[in-house]
Amino acid sequence: MNVQQLKLLLELQALQHLQGKKEAPTTSFHDLFRELLTPETNEETEAMRLSLPLMTSEETKAPTYKVSAPLHKDTIHQWIDEAAAKYDVDPKLIYAVIRHESNFNPQAKSRVGAMGLMQLMPSTARMLGVQDAFDPQQNIEGGTKYLRQLLDRYDGNIALALAAYNAGPGNVDKHGGIPPFRETMNYVKKVMQTYYAASHIV
Repeated sequence: MNVQQLKLLLELQALQHLQGKKEAPTTSFHDLFRELLTPETNEETEAMRLSLPLMTSEETKAPTYKVSAPLHKDTIHQWIDEAAAKYDVDPKLIYAVIRHESNFNPQAKSRVGAMGLMQLMPSTARMLGVQDAFDPQQNIEGGTKYLRQLLDRYDGNIALALAAYNAGPGNVDKHGGIPPFRETMNYVKKVMQTYYAASHIV
């Protein structure tokens, strides 16, 4: 039974109630409903069925709405793997950076304006060719590309690359190593711990 049939039954029930026919007992809504669900129908019920407008296959499809569905972890891992392969960066390192930058919230924004999963600053995002830093796939690719640049700059030294990711390469160069900033030192320590422990996660 389709929606049109159910609508017709409701209308029939309302009409019968309003007309108050006395010459014959009215058919209850329950009886009409049961008749439509029963395979063995009488000629009158069958005629009523045939007169009902048929819905096309397009009309019977559920309406589709464009919604922001939560990202599935497998989707994020797929994008991490793709970016890792493209830029030759260990996917565990990308995972660890995302974990401590945004905790996997693609809409994260810091008080200084860093955006998305890998918390790209607007100027950094533009430099990396990221058009929408809140697009998770673009953000992961851009952030991974930046990690690759920093790893190359510091001869593969992950700790220095992470320090530069957090405090900027200028500060790393100025101090000749991890800058003596509490935030940066804690950041490097935590990301490194997650990176080395992430082999069973990613």
